[in-house]
Amino acid sequence: MALKTGNPPSTTGAGAPAVSDRNSLSIGPNGPILLHDVHFLEQMAHFNREKVPERQPHAKGAGAFGVFETTEDVSAFTKAAMFQKGAATEMLARFSTVAGEMGSPDTWRDVRGFSLKFYTSEGNYDLVGNNTPVFFLRDPMKFPHFIRSQKRLPDSGLRDNHMQWDFWTLNPESAHQVTYVMGDRGLPRSWRHMNGYGSHTYMWVNKGGEKFWVKYHFHTDQGMKFFTNEEAAAMAGSDADFHRRDLFEAIAAGKNPSWTLSVQIMPYDEAKSYRFNPFDLTKTWSHEDYPLVRVGTMRLNRNPENFFAQIEQAAFSPGNTVPGIGLSPDKMLLGRAFAYNDAQRNRIGANFHQLPVNRPKVPVKTYMFDGHMAFDHSGNAPVYAPNSGGRPWSDETGPVDNGWEADGEMVRAAYTLHAEDDDFSQPGALVRNVMDNAQRDRLVDQVSRCLLWLVCGAGKGEVLARAIDYWKKIDAKVGQRIEDKVRAKAAPQPAEGMGER
Repeated sequence: MALKTGNPPSTTGAGAPAVSDRNSLSIGPNGPILLHDVHFLEQMAHFNREKVPERQPHAKGAGAFGVFETTEDVSAFTKAAMFQKGAATEMLARFSTVAGEMGSPDTWRDVRGFSLKFYTSEGNYDLVGNNTPVFFLRDPMKFPHFIRSQKRLPDSGLRDNHMQWDFWTLNPESAHQVTYVMGDRGLPRSWRHMNGYGSHTYMWVNKGGEKFWVKYHFHTDQGMKFFTNEEAAAMAGSDADFHRRDLFEAIAAGKNPSWTLSVQIMPYDEAKSYRFNPFDLTKTWSHEDYPLVRVGTMRLNRNPENFFAQIEQAAFSPGNTVPGIGLSPDKMLLGRAFAYNDAQRNRIGANFHQLPVNRPKVPVKTYMFDGHMAFDHSGNAPVYAPNSGGRPWSDETGPVDNGWEADGEMVRAAYTLHAEDDDFSQPGALVRNVMDNAQRDRLVDQVSRCLLWLVCGAGKGEVLARAIDYWKKIDAKVGQRIEDKVRAKAAPQPAEGMGER
C-alpha cells in the first residue's frame, strides 16, 4: 500500500518518478531482489561512489562564505581589483587540520589550514595558508615525505611520535614551525580565535609596473585563544567536531567572525640583500624592517547550504592568481602552484573548476575541453588557438609584469645563504623574545611529554638524542629543561591519539 505523504514523489537521476524509496522489488515479500529494479540499482551504485577521495593533507575541516572589504588605499602597491579601496569581494574560507583524516578530532595538536577563495572581478584568487607565518620545509621535494611522517605507521595504522621527531630532527629547517606547533598555536580554541597567514612571499604589481614582495597577515578580531593539552584531549574525546560546530553555530547565531588583513611590503630590489632569504618559507620578516600595512577586513557571514558540494568539493590552489598579484621564487610556493590543482583533478575530476563553489563570477573563455563531467561547453566554436572563428585567444609576448630575473646553471641545491640565514636563530628568538614565562613553561611540558615516549623502545635513543640537541640549539635553557624532565620522566604522560605517542 502506498504511503500517502501529500508530497510529490521523488525521482530517479533521469527525472522520472521513483516508484519507492522504502522497498526494493522482489519475488514476493520474502523472495530474491530482481535485477531490473533500476531505482534500487541506481541508488546503490551511486551510494558506492558517494564520497570522493579525501584530501591527502588537510582532510578534516569546514568553512563558510563571506565578504572581503578593502578599507585602505594600497593602490601604490597593487593594481589587483579586489585590493582597490572600497572594493567588496565575495569569498569562501576553509579551515582545517593538516595530518588528521576526515573523521579525526578537530582539537588534535597540529597546524591549522587557512584557505581563502576570493571571487574577484578578474577571476578567482586563492590564498592558501596556515595559522602560522612559517612552514616546516623549504623545498617541495620533501613535502610528501613530511606528510607521510605525520600520518600513520604501515603496520599498526597508528600515529607515531618516533617518525615525526625522526623527520623533524633530520630536517633542522623545521625548527621554527615546530616551535610554533609545540607552543600555544598548536591548539587554537576555535577557528574564530586564530590568526591566518599567507606564509609564503608573494608579489604585488601596481599600475605603473612597479613590483613589491608581500606577506599576508590575517589577525583575528575575536582575539587569539587556545586550549590546554588537557582541554584539547578531553574535547577530542567528547566532541571530535568541536571546531566545525563552533564556526557553524556562531554564524547561524549572527556572531559573524572577522579578521583584519595587513601586509608586510618589501621593495623589489631589497630582496637580493636582505639579511634573511625573504623567500625561505621557514623564516619571518622583521616587523621593524617591514611594518604591517593595513588593507581591509574579512568577515564570514554565511554557512554552507550543503557541506559536500560547497566545502568538500571546494578546490584551492596558490597558483590561482589575478592581475596585480604574482608568485615569488619561493620553491615551496612554486611546487604547490602545480601540486594543488593537480590534486583536485585527481580528487574531484578534470573539470572541478566548473563546480558552482569553484566557478569564477566572471565569464570563462578557456581552451580546456571535455573530460569527465564536463558541464560547460562552447558549442561548435573552434577548440584550438589561433583560429578564424572569432574565439578570443591570448598571445602576450615579452617580459611579464609579475615575473623576476633568474640566471645560473641547472642544479639541485639548497638556497644560497644570506648574511643571517640559519635554522635556529628565529625559533630561538620566538622562545626568548615572544613567549612569556607561562608560554615557555607550557612549551617545555609539551615537548617533554612528546619526547618521553622516546626514552624507551628499540632504535628510539638516537632520535631522542637528536631531539634534545635540536631544542638546545633553539634555546640552551629551554633545551636543558626539556632534557631534565625527559631523563627524570617528570613530564606529563602523553595523550593517546594526540600525535604525542
